Amino acid sequence: MLVEQATPVAFDDWVRARSAALQRFAYLITGDAAEAPDLVQEALAQAWPRWSSLASRGTAEAYVRRSIVNASISRWRSAGRHLVALDPERFGGGVVPGADSGVDDADAAWRLCATLPPSQRAAVVLRFYEDLAFAEIAVVLDCAEATARSHVHRALRSLRTRLGEMSDD
Repeated sequence: MLVEQATPVAFDDWVRARSAALQRFAYLITGDAAEAPDLVQEALAQAWPRWSSLASRGTAEAYVRRSIVNASISRWRSAGRHLVALDPERFGGGVVPGADSGVDDADAAWRLCATLPPSQRAAVVLRFYEDLAFAEIAVVLDCAEATARSHVHRALRSLRTRLGEMSDD
């Protein structure tokens, strides 16, 4: 849940308190450990001139997250929408139950999520990783609540289809 401070806090204190969570969020949105810090840095640079207003209204968290999502989408668009499968051969065989099957399942889930368009991926991360309500997702993504629901619904439908295709192979 997005928790905002009732009283404004100093920018540097807020960054210290929230930077780790913002880095995780950016990584989950992009899937790229090298790109995540850059997105967070850009979002914080945009928030700095507006900080007193953001902090007093309690919208800093939503603003920074929305900036991260928007920057990720912009980079994705400028990259020509090419997604690179790092190791497509891993999907050739079935998952063998064992001590590391949970890791394999998580890796497969992440690879499936990485194939989603950025808006859908962001909505899924916000809904299931951050446990946000659709209204809160709409604030972060700067869209209508119905659009946030649609992003999650379409993403889940796409993931189910891809998962079914994988199990058919």
